[in-house]
Amino acid sequence: MTKAIALLALLGLVACETVQGAGRDLETAGEVIQDEAQDTQSGM
Repeated sequence: MTKAIALLALLGLVACETVQGAGRDLETAGEVIQDEAQDTQSGM
């Protein structure tokens, strides 16, 4: 039972790190899109 709880805690931490990484990737992609949109508007 103790091993199961430890395993669940470890999986929870790994999942949290994965979600944070995905959030950072999406944030970076959004910044790139925003920069491109601003460049396009400046060129009009």
